[in-house]
Amino acid sequence: MAILKLQARSSGPLGGLVVVDLTRVLAGPYCTMILADLGARVIKVEMPDKGDDARHIGPFVEDGWESVSAYFFSVNRNKESIALDLKCPEDRAVFDRLLEGADILVENFRPGTISRLGYSWEQLHRRHPRLVLASISGFGQTGPYRDLPAYDMVVQAMGGILSLTGEEGGVPTRVGVSIGDLAAGMFAAIGVQAAVVERMRTGVGRHVDVGMLDCQVALLENALARQQVDGRTPAPIGSRHPSITPFGLFKALDDQMVVAAGNDGMFVRLCDALGAAHLCDDPRFVTNAGRCEYHADLKVLIDAALASRPVAYWLERLRVLGIPCGSLNNVEDVMGDPQVRARGMLVELPIGQSRRLSVAANPIQFADAPPARHTPAPRLDQHRSALLQELGMDRSPLTP
Repeated sequence: MAILKLQARSSGPLGGLVVVDLTRVLAGPYCTMILADLGARVIKVEMPDKGDDARHIGPFVEDGWESVSAYFFSVNRNKESIALDLKCPEDRAVFDRLLEGADILVENFRPGTISRLGYSWEQLHRRHPRLVLASISGFGQTGPYRDLPAYDMVVQAMGGILSLTGEEGGVPTRVGVSIGDLAAGMFAAIGVQAAVVERMRTGVGRHVDVGMLDCQVALLENALARQQVDGRTPAPIGSRHPSITPFGLFKALDDQMVVAAGNDGMFVRLCDALGAAHLCDDPRFVTNAGRCEYHADLKVLIDAALASRPVAYWLERLRVLGIPCGSLNNVEDVMGDPQVRARGMLVELPIGQSRRLSVAANPIQFADAPPARHTPAPRLDQHRSALLQELGMDRSPLTP
């Protein structure tokens, strides 16, 4: 068979790139969804019968005889699906043909698994020197933890994030979204694009190695500096900021709200707006360092001032003065937020035969670009016939 190049999508910044996606559950699918949202064509390769493990994780939408995972649905839009068993010679032949036409292969098996299947980086690079391989794993392809399994909760704990989250004096608390997986998916998408840019210069692909634990360490930002400069191990401090005050949750008449006065000038304006100008003259609060030291005292005084009016009043008043602030939204509130709606950050797609669900859109927007078009997460093996014909391996007619 002649070497082929799979037909690429023509729209989007990554239009022209074809991704073969061996990933499952969350970190890998999140990476490939980002690439798909940006215009790459993503062909998801799943195990026959079972498919991606995420297809069996709830919540589920019941659609007649079919039960569809909303979990899977949320991170697999804009992809095609073909079911292949890479231990079966016939299916390996299809997979090899896919690789001939691909630019990028993404996998999130435990290190060594893809090599045992005959697709190590060395083998792939020899056969397809332009191919970019991205491997996402718990601990990366090297190091003493290389072969250990990991989930989001494991790397949140081992990477220090868990030790920083929760109420002051309380127990560490998991971040409410799977930041271990999501961060790895985002860093992998960045790495893939960097490797593609390099390939434009060199003509040669790279192996992108992303470990979930590494990504958690990369998110520690100022906690690393505080550990070394202060000589104290950072611990949970609730919603407030460790180095800026006032910067956190405060209680108004009807609900909690966020106020973030990030410098001395904002603090003065905040005090004026609250009818508490005397706080600016209090020796405890004149500097940010003092406000941080006496943060508990200041919070009591700000809460007392805010208690006279509802959140809506304070948001309007503080925003006019250029003081960053916001309501404490739950997920339902976010879905109805006018700014979220205006930015197109919710995409409604069909799930099953009779229902539609909103999913979070890609937050990367481009000036003057038309609205992105999205397809729902694919059914298992949905695109087999079309793909086999495109690969020249099936003589049956394409499905309309």
